Amino acid sequence: MLGTILIVILVLALFGALPRWSHSRDWGYYPTGGVGLILFVVVILLVLGRI
Repeated sequence: MLGTILIVILVLALFGALPRWSHSRDWGYYPTGGVGLILFVVVILLVLGRI
């Protein structure tokens, strides 16, 4: 249950980190890449049964 909630929150954060506005276009995809990496690690931990 906790893993599902964590994945949903991370997916929402992943979409929120996309550079859509003019002030955040200079950031590139660094925020999205960081959140994507965290999401990847959490999914791997869920598959391995650690969470």
